This record gives sequence, C-alpha cells and structure tokens, in this order.
Amino acid sequence: MEVNWPERFYCRSFVRKIAQWREVSYFRAAHPIPSGARVLEIGCGDGGGAAIFARRFAPSLYHGLDVDPAMVKVAAGRRKGPEWDKRLFVLGDAERLPYPDNAFDAVVNFGIIHHLPDWRRGVAEAARVLRPGGAFYFEEIYPPLYANPLFRIILAHPRENRFHGPEFRAALAEEGLRLLPGFHESCLFILGVAIKTARP
Repeated sequence: MEVNWPERFYCRSFVRKIAQWREVSYFRAAHPIPSGARVLEIGCGDGGGAAIFARRFAPSLYHGLDVDPAMVKVAAGRRKGPEWDKRLFVLGDAERLPYPDNAFDAVVNFGIIHHLPDWRRGVAEAARVLRPGGAFYFEEIYPPLYANPLFRIILAHPRENRFHGPEFRAALAEEGLRLLPGFHESCLFILGVAIKTARP
C-alpha cells in the first residue's frame, strides 16, 4: 500500500531521519552483523534509511524495495560516492518479495508492516528471505498512534486486521523469528531485532 502525501512528507523529513539514526544505533548495539552482509530493506521510501543503515553496517549489498514508483526513483537518484554501487532500489511488494528463500543476512523494516493489508504475510516474507541466523531489524507502530481519531483523517492505512504488541510478537514467533531481549515497546510502538532460527 502506497503512503499518502502527509506521510510521504514526514518520511522525507529531517525529523524522520533523526529517528532513523537513533533506531539504527539501537540495531547496531543490539545485534551487529558482519561487514559484507547482504541486506534487504522493505519499504525503502526515498532511500534515507538505506544511507543511514549502510553507513553503520557496511553491507556488501543493500537492496531497497518499495511499492511506490516515485519513491524508488527518488531513492535511486540519491547516488553519492562509490559505496552507492552496492545499493539497488527496486519496485516491489513486501507481501510478495521477488527473492528466493534465504537470500539475505538481514531484513530492515522502518515501519512498513503496519501499511500492509496482509501484514502477517509481510512478516512471513521477511522470514522467508532471511537465511537461518539472519536478523530482522524492525520498528513498527501500533493503532493507537496511527489510527487515533485525528490521524485516521490525515493518514491512509488499512483499517482491518490490525495488530498490537501481542499479535505482532506472536507472528514473529510463528515464522521462526526469535525476538532478542532488550527490545523497546509501548502501547504505541515496538523497536527490536529478531533472529531467524533454523527449522528442521
């Protein structure tokens, strides 16, 4: 689901980039990945999160995927230096990732799962493309933040089958994603890292 213009404006703002810097600092402290890892970001927007994450983690390959062609074009145009040769921005749906199983060492989600009509499928797809032992880095928000009476008018989000903390954490567990201790959660959001466990 594409975001509408107020949320697109926020996602491209300096305020959002500061929040992403803080989130990536938490990700790195919670579970660093070796340099040279293969990373996928779902819902990459304008590529700002990709720049922050790649600077802190130094992956060998960074794919940013978004359903909005305009955002993919903006992200692809943010080329600054040779390190951008390792980054590719593609048009795609987080509910149907165009990648084989176990393709990435890490999947990054800066608040995209709650935009998906079938959010459980989004979690399942993130788990599918992660290799066993790979990390799912995520920030997600809950309905009290985006579906309150004011934001329901301003923002465009699916209205049915929404999740709060218990449902989201259960979906991670069902897909073999083990939530690491030290995650941050309130009634409004969750910030954490989950590791894909090997399945028989």
